[in-house]
Parts: sequence; C-alpha cells; structure tokens
Amino acid sequence: MADVNVPLADRPSAGGDRAARAGEPTWDVIELLFFAYRDFIGDADDVLAKLGFGRAHHRVLHFVNRNPGMKVAELLDLLKITKQSLGRVLKQLIDQGYVIQKEGANDRRQRLLYVTPKGEALAMKLAGLQTARIARAISELGPNAHEATCRLLAAMINADHRDGVLRFIARADRVRRQRS
Repeated sequence: MADVNVPLADRPSAGGDRAARAGEPTWDVIELLFFAYRDFIGDADDVLAKLGFGRAHHRVLHFVNRNPGMKVAELLDLLKITKQSLGRVLKQLIDQGYVIQKEGANDRRQRLLYVTPKGEALAMKLAGLQTARIARAISELGPNAHEATCRLLAAMINADHRDGVLRFIARADRVRRQRS
C-alpha cells in the first residue's frame, strides 16, 4: 500500500507523468476512491446486513435522522431514487420501528419523516463507525486536512447541485445543534 504521507502527486501513478499525459485518466485517484468507498461503507454494511437492511436503508435512515420532519418528496429529490424504491425501503424501516411518518400540520397530504429512538440509535451507530474511519484518515494527513477534504468532496459534486447540498448540510448541522 502506498504511504499516505506521500502526496499523491509525488507518487508514481499508473498513468506515469500526468503533465506529459494530458487527458490520461487519474487512475490512482479513481481507484483510491473506489477502495476508500468500499471500506467506508463496508463498516456500516456489516451492521446493516445483520438487520436485513442494505445501503438504501442506510441512506434513508441517515438523512431522516439528520433532518427530522423531512418530507418524503424532499428525500426522493435528495436521494435521486424512484418513489417505488423509496417506498419499499421506507416501509421496512417503518414496519421495524426505525422511522415514523406523520401528516404535515398545514397539508395533511404531506408525509413527514422522523426517526424513532431505535432509528436514531442505529443511525448514530453507523455514523460513529464512519466517523472513526474518517478521523483515523484525517489524523494521518496533518493540519487543515478536514477542511481540505471537505473542499475536495464539495468540488466533486455537480456544480448545479453543490449550493443546494451545502445548504442542506448547514441546515442539518443547525438542527442537530439545536436538538443537542
């Protein structure tokens, strides 16, 4: 395994000298992202598999936990999945007591989603596993690594979605602080 203390730009890459090979894929970064994602999500996958849940359940639980009272329509838009896919996953989470659904106060057709205490406990367990992995990685990178990581990941989001995602994260952080 490559030494994480050596900047990627200083490592030999599968494509050789990037400057001399303009247009060559950044194989090392692509592959590191694949493997990092595999291991990042794998910690949670192991816990979810024991409950008969998968990654879709994890995403729903994560975002409902971060945004109590989220509308089903907002969740569909955020996750970019079909109503049918969300319906199946949501039904399982509701039936097993992880999520509850309430009518909107102003519009009874709205379905607002909340995690139950059981759902919050699971969401926090999964987030804890992922936070530990991120913290280990960031601790190896030195000062300002958290901010640089956030900038990199934000820059990878499609530009037309980026502002909305960043607003969503900021709003979820405010809600979480208010609940604490």
